Amino acid sequence: MSKVNLLNNFLKKFNLNQSSFFLFLQDAPRKYKVYQIPKRTSGTRTIAQPTPELKLYQNYLVAQFEQMLPVHSLATAYQCKKSIKDNALIHKNNTYFLKMDFSDFFHSITPKILWESCEKNNLYFDFLDKFWIERIVFWQPSKYSKKLVLSIGAPSSPLISNFCMYLFDVQISEYCHDNGIKYTRYADDLSFSTDQKTLLFDLPVKVEKILQELYGGRISINAFKTVFSSKKHNRHITGVTVTNDAMLSIGRKKKRYIKGLVYKFTNSEISESDLSYLRGYLSFVQHIEPQFLNALERKYSGKTLANLRSGSNNG
Repeated sequence: MSKVNLLNNFLKKFNLNQSSFFLFLQDAPRKYKVYQIPKRTSGTRTIAQPTPELKLYQNYLVAQFEQMLPVHSLATAYQCKKSIKDNALIHKNNTYFLKMDFSDFFHSITPKILWESCEKNNLYFDFLDKFWIERIVFWQPSKYSKKLVLSIGAPSSPLISNFCMYLFDVQISEYCHDNGIKYTRYADDLSFSTDQKTLLFDLPVKVEKILQELYGGRISINAFKTVFSSKKHNRHITGVTVTNDAMLSIGRKKKRYIKGLVYKFTNSEISESDLSYLRGYLSFVQHIEPQFLNALERKYSGKTLANLRSGSNNG
């Protein structure tokens, strides 16, 4: 049993007295800038970024929590030296894929889930630490409700979410290991793969059962995004296409789109928004499929691609 006391060290670190700090805590869960960004397919995603002071406190807690909160090795998001490419590489040699997504993942994780996860991992905080920590790292989306959740945009949310899913990752990975299945989780994206045709069909029920046992239905699967695939169909993992010869690709559709944007750039017909997207996406292409970038350089010249990367006008 491990007992943690953080408040005194926190107050010393930021030269705060307890009364002024607890005054700050009263509305800390509302100290966020909230805005919407478009999703990759349809709809929008709510981003809630903490104010600079709150973000400073969250970063401090992340540094402390990294030493004590376990994160599974197959949780590949937000981990040092791991990326969506590493996530996809684990599955590239298998034939049959299953993709599953959590519903509203960050917003499903509440203080209750955090403290239950701590206790299940034999990590205990006193009442005062629980109070101020949850006021610092959780967001209150509505002024009419006191419900606190993790936000997309807070630096503490990735670590806390990975930790809260640790026991889930342990149980699922053990089941998959025993049954010849590869498993990874990238934030709210669950990926499974195998070479045995029917082996994945029972997994959705197994996943739901473990979620129910661990979280009592508070974290759930978005059934509309559960997808089985094989070499007969496109196989995608966290935005990366796995080709039939076990290579990683950005996909044919995306290649056509990128080629079209580069062509527009060479003719000075590209919009500012498309140009900004293209410049940012080229680094992703370099990471996932550098040979496609080489093909673009051969077709449009290295100078054109260099101008794109540097932000210079074509010419």
